[in-house]
Amino acid sequence: MTRDKFVAVISIACVCFAASSLNAATVPAGTPLAIRTTSSISSQDPVGRTFAAQVEQDVGVKGNVLLKAGTKAFGKITSSRANPRRSAPLTLQLTSISVNGRNVAVRTNSVQPGSPQRTAQQARHGFTAGTLVVTPGTKMQFQLAQAVTL
Repeated sequence: MTRDKFVAVISIACVCFAASSLNAATVPAGTPLAIRTTSSISSQDPVGRTFAAQVEQDVGVKGNVLLKAGTKAFGKITSSRANPRRSAPLTLQLTSISVNGRNVAVRTNSVQPGSPQRTAQQARHGFTAGTLVVTPGTKMQFQLAQAVTL
């Protein structure tokens, strides 16, 4: 009796695993991800600070929509002007996308939103002036650097 229950439980687990594998889909590297920010980002924010966004357009592969517009996405600041000794342009990357209630890690290219004003001297020496603020609702285009299995 116990053996029969054990076999039944293992069988059900295998069927569930097989069914979930059939539903898994892969978004290939190089796929563009248009997003719209839902939080404010500043060039004075520290490197590593996270930000929230939403997928702006459906993402499809071979005619199947894998990510619907409005899907939550999260990213981080990879460079900023927060440290005056290592000042760099504001650079962002996406780090995860929320799919069916779980966050799936992603790797994307880096994006530099907008550009603050530069003086001629600053341009010669490679640094910028002023604070760049990315407001909620700003559209940005990222590209997957690595395939993602959803």
